[in-house]
Amino acid sequence: MDKPPLRMFFDNLRFVFLISFMFCFSLLLLDYYASVSDHGTEFILFHINGTNHAQRHTMPEPSNSSSIFNETGCCPEKEIHANQNDVSEIPAAQGEVHTRNNVGVVADPPSRNLDSCSGKYIYVHDLARRFNEDLLKGCHSLVRWFDMCPYMTNLGLGPKVIEKPKEKVLLKENWYATNQFSLEVIFHNTMKNYKCLTKDSSLASAIYVPYYAGLDVGQYLWGGFNVSTRDASPKELVKWLAQQPEWKRMWGRDHFIVGGRISWDFRRGTDINDDWGTKLMLLPEAKNMSILLIESAGSKENEFPIPYPTYFHPTKEREIFQWQKKMRNVKRPYLFSFAGAPRPDSNSLSSSIRNEIIKQCQSSRSCRFLNCHDSHHRNHCNDPVQVTKVFQSSVFCIQPPGDSFTRRSTFDSILAGCIPVFFDPNSAYNQYLWHLPKNGSSYSVYIPVTDVTQKRVMINETLSRVPKSEVLAMKKEIIRLIPRIIYRYPSSRLETVEDAFDISVKGILGRIEAIKRDTTKVNDSSS
Repeated sequence: MDKPPLRMFFDNLRFVFLISFMFCFSLLLLDYYASVSDHGTEFILFHINGTNHAQRHTMPEPSNSSSIFNETGCCPEKEIHANQNDVSEIPAAQGEVHTRNNVGVVADPPSRNLDSCSGKYIYVHDLARRFNEDLLKGCHSLVRWFDMCPYMTNLGLGPKVIEKPKEKVLLKENWYATNQFSLEVIFHNTMKNYKCLTKDSSLASAIYVPYYAGLDVGQYLWGGFNVSTRDASPKELVKWLAQQPEWKRMWGRDHFIVGGRISWDFRRGTDINDDWGTKLMLLPEAKNMSILLIESAGSKENEFPIPYPTYFHPTKEREIFQWQKKMRNVKRPYLFSFAGAPRPDSNSLSSSIRNEIIKQCQSSRSCRFLNCHDSHHRNHCNDPVQVTKVFQSSVFCIQPPGDSFTRRSTFDSILAGCIPVFFDPNSAYNQYLWHLPKNGSSYSVYIPVTDVTQKRVMINETLSRVPKSEVLAMKKEIIRLIPRIIYRYPSSRLETVEDAFDISVKGILGRIEAIKRDTTKVNDSSS
């Protein structure tokens, strides 16, 4: 017998209530489980709707404007171009970048650690203008021998180079007559566009001090200025720094400065007026900071040499790849070349090696010599087109010590795909440990300086005996290194390769992380 309609209605109603109760109870159980798992109701939404949970925590992309600092924005991880920009790993003592776990910081859960700038944030001190911008206003007096004002244009890159119509040495764009002492200005302007800048110093892994130390000392190196005048700015700077809350966090061990001159310009050991340079790096506060220089004094733990600026400052990766391709295919009719000037003091080692090199070069048909002393050719040595043209035409480029161990010419030759020839380990091997391979023979030739000065070897014969296979391997390595030794146009960003700026910043961050890790170990062992 069929059920009455009213009873059927109540049976269906009970069934609906039962199903609804079971569904709600299941939701409550799932929500309880999710809350215990620290995800809350969003856990359910994640699985039911397929919502990307990570997107709920992603910060907006930072602005490209150089006048706006990135306070909380994320910066996407760089995808390193394996063929163009790969080098052997750097040991911790030389600036290895460590993860946060290695410095005693508890890592965030993978689903929440979405800030790709974590461990990379840099805070920039807002210094008085006398330490940077005012120096540029007085550019006419920065160097006694020539006017630096033209070289301070274009964000520190100098005048743009325009080739003559018949010349095909350079690329059409982004070549500048950059001065070798402009590094501080270039670095500062590039830092203004660094993706992981922050105005919150508590987030910063490193503190940048934008003091143009090299330009400051350069105006006092000649002319009989007393030590009080030379040391006035360095002393005032460190006094100000020591009063800042950021300094007291690690007593300056997370601070770094860029000096666009060699170390000895900042390491005057006495207060005698006739002694050279300032005592910036010997001040107690400065000993805690890291300093990036174009040349280190040797075994100084807080000095880190980085490349001299070259003439090429690309805005895009394609320009770098285009230049590398050009250097692979260029014809090199000369075995070796030398661009430089003789030294009048024949008693010094650097003078004797240079004079012997010039003598051997001039007597060899396979050598091309660019005389930087002859008044007729003097301007050619400061002409990016002429210098690059000489190095492009040569397989090997001779790089002896000059006024100091290193030369800007080394990086000009690498840029031109020319294999450098060194005579002292301090000219490169003991210097640019972040930017150049550990194995010096992979990209250069080494001839002991005494072998040349005592005339035990002829450079022409030594280089001609290098096997062709080794020459090709060194040439390939040199061209691969090009991105690592150039500084991009300051307002641009590279996405698939790292330039000299990127590698320098990575090195500094690694150095500071290593200090934090070692400090944590000491504190843990003493507790």
